[in-house]
Amino acid sequence: MTDQPLRIGIAGFGVVGQRRQQFIQQRSDMITVAVCDRVRPGEKSLDGGVRFHNDYKALLDENLDALFVCLTNDIAPDVTIAGLEAGLHVFCEKPPGREPADITRVIACADRHPKQKLKYGFNHRYHDSVQDALTIVRSGDMGRVLNMRGVYGKSKFISYGQPSDWRTQRDIAGGGILLDQGIHMVDLMRLFAGEFEEIHSFLSNAFWGYDVEDNAYALMRTQDGTVAMLHSTATQWRHRFSLDITLAKGAVNLSGILTGSKSYGEETLAIAWAADSDVGDPNEKISRYDHDPSWEREIAEFADAIIYDTPIINGSAEDALKTMELVYRIYHADPEWKAQWGLKK
Repeated sequence: MTDQPLRIGIAGFGVVGQRRQQFIQQRSDMITVAVCDRVRPGEKSLDGGVRFHNDYKALLDENLDALFVCLTNDIAPDVTIAGLEAGLHVFCEKPPGREPADITRVIACADRHPKQKLKYGFNHRYHDSVQDALTIVRSGDMGRVLNMRGVYGKSKFISYGQPSDWRTQRDIAGGGILLDQGIHMVDLMRLFAGEFEEIHSFLSNAFWGYDVEDNAYALMRTQDGTVAMLHSTATQWRHRFSLDITLAKGAVNLSGILTGSKSYGEETLAIAWAADSDVGDPNEKISRYDHDPSWEREIAEFADAIIYDTPIINGSAEDALKTMELVYRIYHADPEWKAQWGLKK
């Protein structure tokens, strides 16, 4: 423990990096010392005396305790490794890279530096609706999970107002809507049901025509028989987030999620208790959420892990690897898609 605030550097100062800084600056135990970004040439400092660099290597020459990596998928693993090798704790946004091998490389590095904390940003786990639903499911009061249906979709490959960007380029992104956004739903399905063993899928880029998928459909089953259906899509004209979890004694339904775009509708959690007399219309309680605490909670867990030397609970490297592997198993389960793009294991 130390009485001094953790000195933070942010690699990648776009919308996500700036939002990370917003919540870092709200904490008394963290201070942003410097950032880097390639698209703001000529700047030397930002408001508040935060130093600015155009290259992450210069950022790593700063006197830092921890590094936030908010970069494109192709370079995020290398910068994460560089941060660990420099003796820093590292928080990296999802996805961990373009393919599972990327995070395998990071984990090998992290194993050589066991005193450094490594955390990945699976932000959706920290939403109130998700945490409340998880409490209900894990209590066992409603029995085991029978099945799940999840849809996560937006209207195009949007990067904060742009019609297309690096997310549509396979050599940079590694994948499309499933890897970029659907990975959150994949992570939540693992969180609620455990590991999936049998997978069937269809992948398509038939609408937008980029070399990454604009739709992914998956049917998955765990060893103990829980079945999950997933649709990750960039052709959902009305943005949508929904996760329906059917249990032996009722159902838990998540709908809408509070995001920066505010385009996914009201965040709600509906709980239904099944009974022999309900004739398919059971008693239901709906909770509504008007505040998104996920960003500050996620950063708080990272800070506490560093300051108090506690384990990473959500977004550990091992968890990130399993979620990344499941995404790629969905890719591989469509033989035509796998052959078309020469996907590696």
